[in-house]
Amino acid sequence: MNLLDRHIFKSILTTCAAAVCLFAFVLMAGNILRELLGPLLAGQLRFVTFGRLVLLLLPVVMSYALPLGTLTGVLLTFGRLSSDSEITAMRAAGLGVPRIAMPVFAMAVLGVAVGLAVNFESMPWAKVQYEKELVSAMRANPLSFIVPKKFIREFPDYVIYVGSMKESDLRDIWLWQLDERRQVIRFIHAESGRVDYDEVANELIVTLAKARVEEHDRKKPEDFSQPLMVSSFGQVDPVRLSLARFFGAPTVHQKTQWMTYGQLMAEKARIERDSPKPGTEKQHDRDLMKVALTVQDKFSMAFAIFTFAFVGIPLGIKVSRRETSANLGIAVILALGYYFFTTMVGWLDQHPEYRPDLLLWAPNIFFLALGAWLLRRLDRT
Repeated sequence: MNLLDRHIFKSILTTCAAAVCLFAFVLMAGNILRELLGPLLAGQLRFVTFGRLVLLLLPVVMSYALPLGTLTGVLLTFGRLSSDSEITAMRAAGLGVPRIAMPVFAMAVLGVAVGLAVNFESMPWAKVQYEKELVSAMRANPLSFIVPKKFIREFPDYVIYVGSMKESDLRDIWLWQLDERRQVIRFIHAESGRVDYDEVANELIVTLAKARVEEHDRKKPEDFSQPLMVSSFGQVDPVRLSLARFFGAPTVHQKTQWMTYGQLMAEKARIERDSPKPGTEKQHDRDLMKVALTVQDKFSMAFAIFTFAFVGIPLGIKVSRRETSANLGIAVILALGYYFFTTMVGWLDQHPEYRPDLLLWAPNIFFLALGAWLLRRLDRT
């Protein structure tokens, strides 16, 4: 590799690495805000556990950040080289665009290898560990779901407010029971109570004392022209709050998206080995296609690193700008188109006759053809 190749390779590598880190941070931030920040602020997660879960998110988001970061890095680097007339100088020295782009192809091949390792090994392992540690952390302190002085709306069919809480003892409890339309059908206000965790049923059991109960008409809960049934009790029947939404029983079969390459091949062999019973042939084909679709999706996502780098070379030269906004805009538009199409193909997993596992490669083929056409036109000018 000569001096020029090293210069281009170093520029591409550093810019792509920075872009990948940027997109990984953005994707991780979304997951942290959605899944981890609330439990951390509520005291359901210790800070050490929170930090470990954040680190486990990194391989998960890298599957998407690598292609997008590579495309952005190539666009930015070649846009800068073109804007500084370095591309013009190289071509004046007798170098064609394909020859100038050789370091990019080398980096893209390296990126594909990294992408395959991430998609088939690191990401599945990290995702499984993330789910296990998150569930384990939440199970370790289930009473922390009751947060004083806050309206708790996460439980199905209930809204709860607790004035104060000391260990498992509660004071000033307000509880609204809702129907399927989220209308209040029962209201309870209790002076005191306690909360316990039923590990077998995976439920919080709230026992209320000195309670005032208002019963609404179940058919017309918002018809206030009807008199309410108001009663006072020394103690009411315990209210059971399901925690299945937060963590349920472990599933027997792991999701195919979270399987490593070896596990996917073993799952495929298992399905092929089990002869379908009469009338279940279609479901058998769907199960096989689900595994095949997952394998091809991971392969195509890794190969997209090369595809995006390939199409980014002529686009970066044509844009010829230092500004990151134009290059980032192009990268986002192309990536959104790619991911939108792959998502649509994923919806065909119940229709193996359409071969969605092969359709997944259509965006890569399209972008390769587009890149080849643009590169050829650019090289002739």
